[in-house]
This record gives sequence, C-alpha cells and structure tokens, in this order.
Amino acid sequence: VVKHRDHVEPVPCPCGSSTRIITRQDTPVAGLHVTHIRDSQKHFHQKTTEIYYILEGKGWLEIGEDKVELTPGTTVLIRPGTPHRGYGDFTTIVVPVPAFDPDDEFLFNPVA
Repeated sequence: VVKHRDHVEPVPCPCGSSTRIITRQDTPVAGLHVTHIRDSQKHFHQKTTEIYYILEGKGWLEIGEDKVELTPGTTVLIRPGTPHRGYGDFTTIVVPVPAFDPDDEFLFNPVA
C-alpha cells in the first residue's frame, strides 16, 4: 500500500482535522494519520492505544489528570481508556493501534 498525504482528503474529528492515510481498510493492525489540532474535544478510546509524534507547532496535551507541553519531536503514548485532548496549534502524526475504529471513540463526559 502506497499513499501520499496530498491525495487523501482530511476529515473532521474530535481533535480537529485528520488526514487518515493508512486506515482499517488497508490493515486492521495499525493506522497512520496526520492531524492538525487547535482545540480538541476530550475523548478516549476503549481498545485503542495512540502514539502521537509532534511534527510542527506548539501546544498542550491533557492526558488523564496530566498536562504535557508539545513541541516538534515530542512523542506521547496514550493508553486505552485514557481521556485526552490537545490544544494550541500543532500538527501530529497519530498512530492508532489497532487501526482506528470510529465505534471506539467516545467523548469524555465525567460524572459529577
């Protein structure tokens, strides 16, 4: 499978805009997305581990109760079930393992 980012249409997502280059249709093992984040909605995945690699820009990632500063070259592993959201203005490679499944993405609504 060979694809070029310029030939894949970005789609809206809770994070912002995601160019999903390698998807579940290519392989169920893992995906590869390039996602531009400014102010995402807090969400989590029950079954998916996500790896973020920051390509450009700056921002913050809330991971559970922690807050991490993001600059180019920062890599973050987000375990299944961990609420997370990014904000600032940055572009990241997201590697979902297994490949992204829209039925495994849940907006985070904490119980008061």
